[in-house]
Amino acid sequence: MGRGSRLWPLPLAALLALCAGCDKQATVRDPASLTYTEDAHVAYREAMGSFESQDWEESRALFQEVSRVFAYSHYARLAELRVADVDFEQGKYDEAIAGYRSFVRAHRGDPNVEYAKYRIGKALYLDISDSALLPPQEERDQGNALDAYRELRTFSEEFPRSRYLVDASYMLEVATQRLVRHQLYVARYYLGRGNFEAAVARIDRGLKEYPGSGLDAEALVLKGETLLKMRQRARATEVFRAVVRDYGGPFGAVARSFLAELGEGS
Repeated sequence: MGRGSRLWPLPLAALLALCAGCDKQATVRDPASLTYTEDAHVAYREAMGSFESQDWEESRALFQEVSRVFAYSHYARLAELRVADVDFEQGKYDEAIAGYRSFVRAHRGDPNVEYAKYRIGKALYLDISDSALLPPQEERDQGNALDAYRELRTFSEEFPRSRYLVDASYMLEVATQRLVRHQLYVARYYLGRGNFEAAVARIDRGLKEYPGSGLDAEALVLKGETLLKMRQRARATEVFRAVVRDYGGPFGAVARSFLAELGEGS
């Protein structure tokens, strides 16, 4: 019988074996409870051995067996998470997310909920990674990026001292930038077709809904340029001055150029 189909001894069988010729020590501790926990640990470690060897199907079968045979042990919960990890490591992000969400729903008070929620955010983030075979990120549907943004933002707010916060914050910043870049891509599309009001609306939406992208200066310069095309000189001047004052850098230099053309001091 293969390892994947191995059946771990049930507590009753272990109890009967231990009670054969039992002595006074049987009154000191509960052998059934001890054996159940030890067997669960041994079974979990065997499954982890397969996992660490990247034997995905074997480890999945063994973790599922731990959950079934030792359903009332701490290791059953850990095994549930590891099954989701198996999917994650294979790039099966939809399946992994479903597994992590199932764990969160079933074990809301478990300390590993933090890990499960972090992995949900990471799976969503990895699912929006760039590919040379696909159009530029800003041109694609942003549904996955939006899901990642929401999940990672909620995680950062819920676990402000998490050990995973540095990684989560980085992924949140990237997801935020992608969402804002999409808004700027659409704004430029409208700008190129003379729909200036729609362009400004897209820029404002990106700045308002997705703060912290680091793209504010670029967005505001585009807004100022659009306002000039709308013949709203005063508003454009105000925007360019704000860029120079609050951001500087390369976009600050562009804003100064616009102000110089307008005959306005920065």
